[in-house]
Amino acid sequence: MANLKISELTLANNPIGDELLVVVQDTTTKKMKINQVLNHIQPTSLTVSDGQTINLQDEEYDDVEMIRLHWEGGNGTVVLNLPDATVNVNRIIRFISNGGFQAATKVHLTPISGQTIDGSVNFYNINKSYEGIQLWSDGLEWFIIQKKA
Repeated sequence: MANLKISELTLANNPIGDELLVVVQDTTTKKMKINQVLNHIQPTSLTVSDGQTINLQDEEYDDVEMIRLHWEGGNGTVVLNLPDATVNVNRIIRFISNGGFQAATKVHLTPISGQTIDGSVNFYNINKSYEGIQLWSDGLEWFIIQKKA
C-alpha cells in the first residue's frame, strides 16, 4: 500500500481515536494517533447589519465550525440560512454574538425549506449580547445541543 497516492486510498469511516495519522512536522514525516490531534477551532467573524441575508450553504462557509457575530449599525434583522443538514451529517456549528446585540437587533438562524431546528420549521432568534448556540446535524435536521443566553 505504500506505493498508492493519497487520492487512491479508501476513506476511513467512524474513527474512534486510536487510528494512526501521518503528519509532516519540520520536514520530517511522523505518525500520531487521531486522539492526539488538538482542537483547533478557528472562529469566523461575520459582521452583520439590518436587511442582510447570508447563506451559510455558500462555499466560503463549508468548513466553518464557529461564527462570531458582530452587529454593526442600527436596529434590524439579519437572516442566516443554515446549510443543508442532509449534506452536513454530524456537522456542528457554533454561533456567538458580540456585545453589540440587543432586543431590537436580531439574527434569525433559519433552516432551509423542509428542514427543522429541534423539530421546528421556525428560525432561532439571537437578540442578546454574548448569546451562544451550538447546532448539530443528524443528516436530516438540525438539533440545538447547547445554548447560553
